[in-house]
Amino acid sequence: MKKIVIYLLAFTLTGSLWSCDENEPSSHSIFDTTDESGTAFDQWLLSNYVYPYNIEVKYKMEDIESSMDYTLAPAMPDKCMALAKLIKYLWLEAYDEVAGLEFTRTYVPRIIHMIGSGAYNSNNTVILGTAEGGLKITLYRVNNINPQTITAAELNDAYLKTMHHEFGHILNQIKNYPVDFLGITQNDYIGDDWNSASLAEAKEKGFVSQYARSYDSEDFVEIISIFVTRDQETWDVLLESANTTAPGNEKTGKQLIEQKFEIVKNYLKDSWNIDIYKLREVVLKRGNSIDQLDLTHI
Repeated sequence: MKKIVIYLLAFTLTGSLWSCDENEPSSHSIFDTTDESGTAFDQWLLSNYVYPYNIEVKYKMEDIESSMDYTLAPAMPDKCMALAKLIKYLWLEAYDEVAGLEFTRTYVPRIIHMIGSGAYNSNNTVILGTAEGGLKITLYRVNNINPQTITAAELNDAYLKTMHHEFGHILNQIKNYPVDFLGITQNDYIGDDWNSASLAEAKEKGFVSQYARSYDSEDFVEIISIFVTRDQETWDVLLESANTTAPGNEKTGKQLIEQKFEIVKNYLKDSWNIDIYKLREVVLKRGNSIDQLDLTHI
């Protein structure tokens, strides 16, 4: 998950620095001195992301910020505005409410990068988000948002689950989780072949999703992201669907998931003083009131 990105600032100087025919220097600046106060959305981002959280939201396509491994499309500004409002209300302010503003502004990534299209892999999977060294989260498929009809369930599946997942990685990079977690289902992680096995098989082996079977680090944050974006009834249904025993296992998938969940719950409480049940309560409460947000105007 960690990447090192070297930023190069290139200045293109157009015109001549001085005149060969005149001894006096030109009174014209070689730099663009026009006022670039930005759009109303840019000003809103300053007030709601930069000043309180020290987060830069990059919504204009920049090659240096984008992966060259995929064919990507830029995000539409109106979609970015809607998503920025939703992320602030459902994600940033949820952590403010549970852990405090100081926690949020200290540990959140410094860049949120929005891409219009998905990042599609050759194995027919699509990347919804990535976290890079605790500094940047990239969100894909932003152009899929319909501000007029978006629901909390759609947001959880497409974006909020991804935000909690990637933020979990950031927290793990600062304070690692107990090694006991790996030992619970150590022999059933299958790396990049996670998509080759069914969801039913993943649950039977003690995983909350197919992707959780890839690596223990992904397994850990999948538990966080799925738990806090699902109500108790939905979580219980997931556990019951895993209440079978895979060949060679002594415990049911449900028992293995519950064993791992206890480690996840204790990690958040002991390392970050976050009650995962309280976090879920706040996330779901806010999700149920998104109809009160104006997603189309600043």
